Amino acid sequence: MTPEGIWLLFVFAFGACVGSFLNVVIYRLPLDKSIVSPPSSCPSCGMQIAFYDNIPVISWILLRGHCRGCRAPISIRYPIIELLTAVLFTGIYLWFFVWEYRATELKGDGPIERFFFSGGWLFYVNVMVLTAAFLAASAIDLELWLIPLSLCWFVTAVGFVCSAAAPWIIQTDSTETDAGLFPSVTPVWAGISLGAAAGLAVSLICLRKGWIQASYAEQSEREEKNPDKKEPVFNDRREILKEIVFLAPAAAGGIAGWGILRFPLLMEGWERVSQLPVVSGLMGALAGYLAGAAIVWATRIVGTLIFGREAMGLGDVHLMGAAGAVIGPGWVILAFFVAPFFGLLWALYQWLSRKSRQIPYGPFLSSAVLLVILFHDWILVYLNQFYGLE
Repeated sequence: MTPEGIWLLFVFAFGACVGSFLNVVIYRLPLDKSIVSPPSSCPSCGMQIAFYDNIPVISWILLRGHCRGCRAPISIRYPIIELLTAVLFTGIYLWFFVWEYRATELKGDGPIERFFFSGGWLFYVNVMVLTAAFLAASAIDLELWLIPLSLCWFVTAVGFVCSAAAPWIIQTDSTETDAGLFPSVTPVWAGISLGAAAGLAVSLICLRKGWIQASYAEQSEREEKNPDKKEPVFNDRREILKEIVFLAPAAAGGIAGWGILRFPLLMEGWERVSQLPVVSGLMGALAGYLAGAAIVWATRIVGTLIFGREAMGLGDVHLMGAAGAVIGPGWVILAFFVAPFFGLLWALYQWLSRKSRQIPYGPFLSSAVLLVILFHDWILVYLNQFYGLE
């Protein structure tokens, strides 16, 4: 077997192991349990799962989908997540580095050289952390209608770190620092983003001090008291006004950032600072995070005010914020407008199968983000041709 074949086999196996870990995340995270300890055990009999019964996909097949101890059925979700993750890890590696359907412009003649020695691994890690986390978030959202914010925060943190590190790690044949593999913005948008982030920090301080109120603050407590109550507990329009108050300092900070840069001397100095490698990477990720969160939050606010019921969840806000930190502001906004087409496909499937099941929006958003990442170059060519830029 060639070195490339051995490496692909390793990537597939590693992806399956990540999928096995994602199953732990999907099961434990909504229950507020540690995803590190204790070791995995059967939910029915409590027997600790031996290492030879925890081999991704293979163990489930050998055990015929049942616990070795009590013979309780093991959900088919487990091998599906493991296999899907392995396919995604392998397929996306092939897509970027072997087939080159997205032009990375990394130096090197072969995929392994581009991956290891030209920094392609950093781009791959950035994308795969997002992909794996969004897969877990989608599985949880489908089952429980919630998106754990810790998953979104982890993706956001990785996005910021990778964007800041990219200028020193990525080696391309392009005149650009990273050939568009990581988020970037103009100095003006960087200033607006920094101002908005400062305003958001003010809002968080005010929230912590109790100077402003959180929306739906008593939701979990009231749901515990009224587990069977289906009627809305809150006045949604009034609750959404609290979110408008929370966001007001961020909006004001963004406007202030734009206003300050109207002064030529300040703009000249900021241009020099914002083009420093670390600052440029961080500002790109920050702008992407704010753009992703803002487009969903604006939809949530407008929809709630118009229809009088909560439109979209705050989990979707954090999900798209995390996506923006990885793919940048323009692309995350595009992904938001692509997501409804996945909703239409689901509606068509329901019509053809004559089944009706409402599902949350998180999986549609996640699918749209992955599509934008994979078809980045083709979308860019189409947009350039459509707007007559080429």
